[in-house]
Amino acid sequence: MPRPHIILAVLLTLVAAACSQLPRGAALQAEIVSEYNVENPTFQALRVTRANLPMIASWPRTGWKNEYPWPGTSQGANSSVIQTGDKLDIVIWDSQENSLLTGAAEKSAALTGVEVGPNGAVFVPYVDEVFVRGLSPQSARARIQEKLIQIAPSAQVQLSLQQGRSNSVELVGGVNSPGAYPMPSRNYKILGLIADGGGVSPALNNPRVRLLRSGTTYETSIEDLLENGTRNTLLMPGDTVIIEEDRKTFSAIGASGVEALIDFPKDDLSAIESVALVGGLADTRADPQGVLVLREYDVHQLRSDGSAPSMQQVVFAFDLTSADGLFAARKFRINPGDTVLATEAPLSQARTLFSLIGTAFGLSQDLSTLGG
Repeated sequence: MPRPHIILAVLLTLVAAACSQLPRGAALQAEIVSEYNVENPTFQALRVTRANLPMIASWPRTGWKNEYPWPGTSQGANSSVIQTGDKLDIVIWDSQENSLLTGAAEKSAALTGVEVGPNGAVFVPYVDEVFVRGLSPQSARARIQEKLIQIAPSAQVQLSLQQGRSNSVELVGGVNSPGAYPMPSRNYKILGLIADGGGVSPALNNPRVRLLRSGTTYETSIEDLLENGTRNTLLMPGDTVIIEEDRKTFSAIGASGVEALIDFPKDDLSAIESVALVGGLADTRADPQGVLVLREYDVHQLRSDGSAPSMQQVVFAFDLTSADGLFAARKFRINPGDTVLATEAPLSQARTLFSLIGTAFGLSQDLSTLGG
């Protein structure tokens, strides 16, 4: 046998022996789930279909830390109620001659910028303090006029309200003009505040709105706030509104277009959308029948009746070559902290092997040329 052919035979033998060690960028699906077939597996594996998707969707959520409710519109202050620090403009009309309140040539007396004190009262000449905190402007006008009856039975009172700084709200970050904003009325809503602040910064990824009120935290996404009119809650004096970027991510590895931590562009992200976010599956490497989602549950979330996973670590598998698998992937929800793995196609190993064989034949031909 010529020497070049001996070299080629040796090369082929070495390649065949090392077939399982061929270079590749991701695991095979069979390698990931093989342990589940042993007697005592350490994780749970589940092929996701349209039939079992409702069951999976009912399982506990993972990765969503510090979830807060959101107040309804009825929880705001929807009327102009006088508070400490507000200022009142009071005009008293009195047509009586020799009135204590008006001059001889005048029919009215104006008290402008009368501030509501810490005790909730304003000072009115000749009647002393009148308590108005907690009243609407109409009720405060009636109370002042009632107090004036003793000295000016025919007097009429006109009152307007200027809300003080204690009736302001804070807008912190995430907008073009953060700062303290006086409430123009008690009907000031959160979208109005954001608009007054110049709108949400376009540089933020999936912005979230956090409302701090009387020691309680509320939170929602700007997307949900814009789409759901009931979430445009009325503000209350002293509220603080914070707008910040969403920090939730999932990891992408394997035979996909991108291997990295991927930010959530919105709250609800499907498995199909996660594949699109990572640049899809590599055409020559990925196994479309072996897209896996790896997820970990807390111990207290586990159940044995099917209402929750039975093991902490769960591998969800998707077959993107079937309509059933595609529709299931469209509805399957990715959670923060999940890992999306595009496994390697078994044929990619064969391609690598054939490439090595081709290289070997090229080497053999070169050796034959040299030997000739």
